[in-house]
Amino acid sequence: MKKFVADPSFWELFPDAAIGVLTVDSVNEAAQLSPAQAAEVEALLKDANAAALAHLDGNIPLSQNRPVAVWREAYQKFPTKKGARCSIEALLKRVAKGEPVGTIAPTVDITNAISLKYALPIGVENMAAMEGDLHLGVMAGGEDFLPIGGSEQDPPRPGELAYYDGAGVVCRCWNWRDGQRTQVTDATTAEFIAMECVDPGRVDDLRAALDELAGLLERYVGAVVIAKQVVTRGNPELVIQN
Repeated sequence: MKKFVADPSFWELFPDAAIGVLTVDSVNEAAQLSPAQAAEVEALLKDANAAALAHLDGNIPLSQNRPVAVWREAYQKFPTKKGARCSIEALLKRVAKGEPVGTIAPTVDITNAISLKYALPIGVENMAAMEGDLHLGVMAGGEDFLPIGGSEQDPPRPGELAYYDGAGVVCRCWNWRDGQRTQVTDATTAEFIAMECVDPGRVDDLRAALDELAGLLERYVGAVVIAKQVVTRGNPELVIQN
């Protein structure tokens, strides 16, 4: 049995945060959609690019738009690597520049579509590669971490917030950079998906996004939902795999 646990050290920094957790099995990462299904997913992503514009005010810098600003503020509450930014900023930056996020693969397109539509960051990890329980908490510094695309260890700083398990860090700077060890590949079938919210007024959006993502993954890539829950300070853990 594996659990996800948001540590007390996390809630000390972000007492009002909420984390949408979705775990799924039987995912077909290499799914070949029918022409009709492919068109549906492409349309979903196109509509999400357009919907993302509703979260942005082109008259102010991107960093001052609320979905980005709340994460800029959040990253100031713990040590980060220089230049680290929440993943949602990169997606919204493309939309703001008139460069819509394009199609890549069904699961990526679906995840990007939900992230854009709701302006919330989403991370996906290979649950089978995790060692023991997955935690979110403050690091001592120096834990094992080999980033995707990297050839050398890039450990977290003391006091940095990260997802981690029994073998080291899974994602640095909360939701900035994923590691190679738990990255999703075409062979991945069991996945841990996290969707984070640091804006207390948007928890209902988080719940809606979590439900919509689960339904789309079931419909298009054969996902079987194992667990789906919004984690809060009052309910800080759940079983993610039996």
